[in-house]
Amino acid sequence: MTLIAVDAMGGDTAPREIVEGAILAADSGIDIVLVGDEGQITPLLEGRDLSIVVHHAGQIIDMDDDPTHAIRDKKDASIVVAARMVADGDADALVSAGSTGAAMACAAFIIGRLKGVARPAIGSIFPTGHVIMDVGANLECRPEHLLQFAVMGSALSQVYRNVENPRVGLLNIGEERSKGRTLEKESYELLSASKAIDFIGNVEGRDLAANTADVIVTDGFTGNVFLKTSEGAGKVIQSMVFEMLAKPEYQSAVAELMPVFMELRERLSSETIGGAHLVGTKGVVVIAHGSSTRVAIGNAIEIAAAGVDQGLVDVISAGITAATR
Repeated sequence: MTLIAVDAMGGDTAPREIVEGAILAADSGIDIVLVGDEGQITPLLEGRDLSIVVHHAGQIIDMDDDPTHAIRDKKDASIVVAARMVADGDADALVSAGSTGAAMACAAFIIGRLKGVARPAIGSIFPTGHVIMDVGANLECRPEHLLQFAVMGSALSQVYRNVENPRVGLLNIGEERSKGRTLEKESYELLSASKAIDFIGNVEGRDLAANTADVIVTDGFTGNVFLKTSEGAGKVIQSMVFEMLAKPEYQSAVAELMPVFMELRERLSSETIGGAHLVGTKGVVVIAHGSSTRVAIGNAIEIAAAGVDQGLVDVISAGITAATR
């Protein structure tokens, strides 16, 4: 049975919102172990008859701690203990809303990288269904890294979007083969030559609104800017729409269409996805935003469980093997 280890002390809202999110996920039948300060967590679970256990961990890695030093010096930190549970086979996946750097360090050094993976990366699934790789783990990359991102992003698309043969696009400033920096030009040649992916060429930021590619690959710096800009643009547009709908002359129409607007708002909300995947490691790892609400945490746990149940790690491993032959 799938068991998800949740870092109960990570994030701005810990432990209350993390625990409440775990309760939401447990209500849907997922088994969970909350890792953290038992004295703070247990009272939040009182009176609940759920498949949640608590594993005590007495330390916390703060956002301003150096991740590499912290996982070495704070061996009883909640994120470290949770990662060790996955590495030892006592849990199947890790979910954390704490320090992204600490989660990445734990995934790489405690859970361990998959054979052949040069750099684990963060993949985000947009409301449009596109998978974007990398969105922040690797700020400087080489072409071979982007090829692996394409393979791992394709695995995410297959597992979570049921896309049989995901189309991969390289994020660039134009569609032409000659566009971009040295990284994009060399990556284009490498991606074109690979039989492990379905590479369709360069794509631009506006292709997020088109059915051009299923997976978009780039370096972590560009990907993070792309992610944050897209989130900001979505919020601006959403705010403008609701500002217009508040006008008196539209009230009768708004009342009738409000369920549609609410559905759209839910689809655009980052809470619906729950978190991003740190892929390329021997276990499923989902990183949630530090300010995640209980709804976001619950959804992050659910997508982690789905990744385990649908063999995400095995799909990635097979893809990496094919790409390195």
